[in-house]
Amino acid sequence: MRPLQMVDTKTQYLKIKEEVDRAVLNVLESSVFIGGPVVQGFAEHLATYHGVKHVIPCANGTDALQIAMMALGLGPGDEVITPSFTYIATVEAAAILGVKPVFVDVDEATFCIDPKMIEAAITPRTKAIIPVHLYGQAADMEPIMEIAQRHTLYVIEDNAQAIGNDYTFSDGTVKKTGTIGHVGTTSFYPSKNLGAYGDGGAMTTNDDILAEKLRMIAAHGQKQRYYHEIIGCNSRLDAVQAAILDIKLKHLNEYIDARRKAADFYDRGFAGQAAISVPYRAANNRHVFHQYTLTLHGVDRDALHQYLAEQKIPSMIYYPVPCHRQKMFDAFGGADYALPVTDKLTDKVISLPIHTELDEEQQQYIINAVLSFVNR
Repeated sequence: MRPLQMVDTKTQYLKIKEEVDRAVLNVLESSVFIGGPVVQGFAEHLATYHGVKHVIPCANGTDALQIAMMALGLGPGDEVITPSFTYIATVEAAAILGVKPVFVDVDEATFCIDPKMIEAAITPRTKAIIPVHLYGQAADMEPIMEIAQRHTLYVIEDNAQAIGNDYTFSDGTVKKTGTIGHVGTTSFYPSKNLGAYGDGGAMTTNDDILAEKLRMIAAHGQKQRYYHEIIGCNSRLDAVQAAILDIKLKHLNEYIDARRKAADFYDRGFAGQAAISVPYRAANNRHVFHQYTLTLHGVDRDALHQYLAEQKIPSMIYYPVPCHRQKMFDAFGGADYALPVTDKLTDKVISLPIHTELDEEQQQYIINAVLSFVNR
């Protein structure tokens, strides 16, 4: 059996090595490393994939969040409503701008922001909602958009973990996550479902005026070189990464299918186990399984994590400390929040290896090890 990894980027690369190597060499031969036709081409292809008018590449997913908030005019004194059960970047990007993150609880089944908790958190200072599509599952966007419309709020989708997810509205309309709110943000960190071989990110929107502002902010606030109209930053996706991502984009649906197949195998292996809840799959979206995350009941999660490591099985705890309990958010009153579902999940979730190259022999070994610990 091949050694187990949380994400096997090397084996995935070897399958597309010829395409990737040729694309990278073409960039090197062109010597156009920043911007240019390769970056523009990738942005256009990603926009077509999403069915969205504009894709604005940038340096990473955290920048994408910050630039989105800057473009929407968020600043000191404003508030954004967001889950605490997420990676720190979601709320760190707000805090950098002096925007106060207001934390609400998540749905225990989906791990995503609970729409029922949002309205009670709205104040006169609230300017936006930031739903996070966590682990590959979509937040329930239809009620979130209805709330935002009623209260004239922006919606910024954190789509770093769910690129390619199809969300279905009650009228049958289907949209990709990242294209439903006013702006979507994503990350191309190497472990993502669409991962670069370095860093990268992007923003998506159907708003022409907002798209222009996002582009300007990512390029030092300029439309024309050396003429800076607004405060911006320097956040660029380089051409080498764009070339790699453009090749991998062609395989993205194939990658998603492979992850879903692996998730199906895990589901069957853990079926009937009272101590284990497998990932919930909401009927209105197509889970893309950036992570395969179990919720444990009456099981010492940390001891299981250690046991799996002893069996040479990697596992991860996303996230052991929620954002509102992080020291960096003491100034925002993090300790005052009562988020029982979030606190419960941080003690009970564990993520198993899932990626495009996982085979059934590896998965069975993982399943056997988990069941051996849980049922001993």
